[in-house]
Amino acid sequence: MSKVSFEQLLDAGVHFGHLKRKWNPNMAPYIFMERNGIHIIDLYKTQEKMEDAANALRQLAKSGKKILFVATKKQAKDIVAEQVQKVGMPYVTERWPGGMLTNFATIRKAVRKMSNIDKLMVSDSYNNLSKRERLQIQREREKLEKNLGSIADLSRLPSAVFVVDVTKEHIAVAEARKLNIPTFAIVDTNSNPNLIDFPVPGNDDASKSIALIIGTMVEAIEEGLNERKLSKDKMADDNKEAFDEEGAEIVEETFEKEKKGERSERGERGERQRRPRKPVAKK
Repeated sequence: MSKVSFEQLLDAGVHFGHLKRKWNPNMAPYIFMERNGIHIIDLYKTQEKMEDAANALRQLAKSGKKILFVATKKQAKDIVAEQVQKVGMPYVTERWPGGMLTNFATIRKAVRKMSNIDKLMVSDSYNNLSKRERLQIQREREKLEKNLGSIADLSRLPSAVFVVDVTKEHIAVAEARKLNIPTFAIVDTNSNPNLIDFPVPGNDDASKSIALIIGTMVEAIEEGLNERKLSKDKMADDNKEAFDEEGAEIVEETFEKEKKGERSERGERGERQRRPRKPVAKK
């Protein structure tokens, strides 16, 4: 994974924070200075925290775990949807469904309902329905697809949650914390970094800044998935070699046993042939 340079962070405007009057005092360790009433984020701290978060996400991906990305703000939703789809991770970009993590069973029911509608739409009985009923089903399907389409493959709770804008997605963060799910987030100067396990201090309003940070995280996940694939292939090759060696040994042992059996049979026959005949008594 290529390390993000200081110049890249500077060009993307990651260092711009919020107005001084909107700041959260817990962000003090990550603030470099104040200029024209705006806080400037320390990019060396951002670099360090980005590397920590990327390494943790790579390890999770290598273990085959799912990471849920949450970004419902206008400037982040398209970037997240485009980037995260590449690695096949679930994401929420429309509206956070309340209780998605704490009431996961109910959300899964809605996803199953969507798959049942899909089955109905390709069956013959769908054509027998009236036009009005078909329109109602289509609208319900579109609504479910809009809100839950991106998490349709999420069969169990995610192993981590990545959030863009902690203040806006406070419900998602609260649910993850309640279930002890590790949280990763882009944390601006108006947010509380203590709520996040792996905070990345940076500008969560500029699309360039969001694209750079999300791109780095997705790259780390991709590396983890590739490492997992390579280790699986290697394990399969090792198992095949071990199986071939074991098979060859078994065949050799069987062949030797058969050989020994043939020798013993021949020995017995020879003994029978050499055995002297009893003399026949004359009458």
